[in-house]
Amino acid sequence: MSKSLVTFVGVAHPWMCDVMGHVNVRHYAAMFDDASFQLLGHLAGQDDNQASQIGWADVRTEIDYRHETKAGALITIHSHVVKIGRTSITFEQVMSGSLDGVVRASSRTTSVRFDLAARASVALDEPMRNRAAALLIE
Repeated sequence: MSKSLVTFVGVAHPWMCDVMGHVNVRHYAAMFDDASFQLLGHLAGQDDNQASQIGWADVRTEIDYRHETKAGALITIHSHVVKIGRTSITFEQVMSGSLDGVVRASSRTTSVRFDLAARASVALDEPMRNRAAALLIE
């Protein structure tokens, strides 16, 4: 994963587990969401989205669950770009065990750069496209 970015490091807490003893899908979604804020922040090149009237709107997400995650598991999410559009970025995130390397889940999301005042998509600027290209794995 040489072109990927570490976007999340955490632990599967017991309160995240369902009655079957493994992390519930709602918590996978939250961890992938936290990771996406890291990735999109790196691509946008700004640390404070509140200061800007430009943000991101996810338009599609697909998650594949590959291996159960039990309480106490240490997890890391690596993220990379798979497609750069005119106004959108499609990226993949891979959640693995931090110690064992076993892939727990992966997520693929398309997010559109979005003008919060105009409520419309915005073209990616050249510096953003360059930062995305540095993380592009086709």
